[in-house]
Amino acid sequence: MEKILSIDNISKEFGGKTVVNHISFEVYKGEIMGILGPNGAGKSTTIRSIMGIIYPDSGRILFHNHNSKGIPINKIGYLPEERGLYKNVKVMDVLLYLADLKCYPKDKAKKRILEYLEKFNLKGKEKVKIEELSKGMAQKVQFIASILHEPELLILDEPFSGLDPVSQDVFKEEIREIAKGGTSVLLSAHQMNLVEALCNRIFLINEGKKVVYGRLEEIKESFANFKCTINGNNGYNVDFTLFPSVERVESVDDNKVIYFKKGASVNEFLQKLSKDIDIKELHIDRISLHDIFVKIAKGGMNND
Repeated sequence: MEKILSIDNISKEFGGKTVVNHISFEVYKGEIMGILGPNGAGKSTTIRSIMGIIYPDSGRILFHNHNSKGIPINKIGYLPEERGLYKNVKVMDVLLYLADLKCYPKDKAKKRILEYLEKFNLKGKEKVKIEELSKGMAQKVQFIASILHEPELLILDEPFSGLDPVSQDVFKEEIREIAKGGTSVLLSAHQMNLVEALCNRIFLINEGKKVVYGRLEEIKESFANFKCTINGNNGYNVDFTLFPSVERVESVDDNKVIYFKKGASVNEFLQKLSKDIDIKELHIDRISLHDIFVKIAKGGMNND
């Protein structure tokens, strides 16, 4: 795979406090890479360093293996967490202006704007001022601005914030299509279910340091034990913690969520289930990326 971006051992301090501590990762052509972490973990500093807004104190950021102060403006698209479109400007005008800043042809930009407005259910809004749009509509316009010029690298910081479920699905499909077209996507989001559905690989940072890095399947296999969810009338009369393979059990309404110890045999557990246990539904999977994220945020995750 072609390497688009390399973050090579970068560190950054503010006021004597290290906020990014010798982190390294790579982004490849056409992949969707998740950069995750709790608030204050160092994600924004890393993203701003990639953008050339700030510079790391040490280490290198290589774009196409070239060491430079920031990626060429026309090669990168950026959707910031803090939205910042000109509120008293019409949708078409602000998008054409931003495309011009990226040296993108005006005729081509106008055609793509109209196509995206229709795709994102904003047809007919091109002459409406940004301040007249709902939060979700404005979010769609800012997303269009980040992808309009066909960037090689697209950085999305909390792209799903403020979107309803239907719009989230539209964004998901568009992000997939963009990656299929060869654009590399660096995605930061707190909706772990959406990250899990989209990302090929994950870089998870906490307190400025790398905690988890790799393919999602490998991460889950390494860090995430299996769990079994049983829906049925199994109240206090059933104690699943008596099984030696069970680490803990959570009760949620009629659901028993059974977490297994690392290396436990799920088949052996199922074979030992009593016929008296009420099972309306049963699901077995590994714990989610959300669970891994929460454990890391609380400082309780390791893969020993």
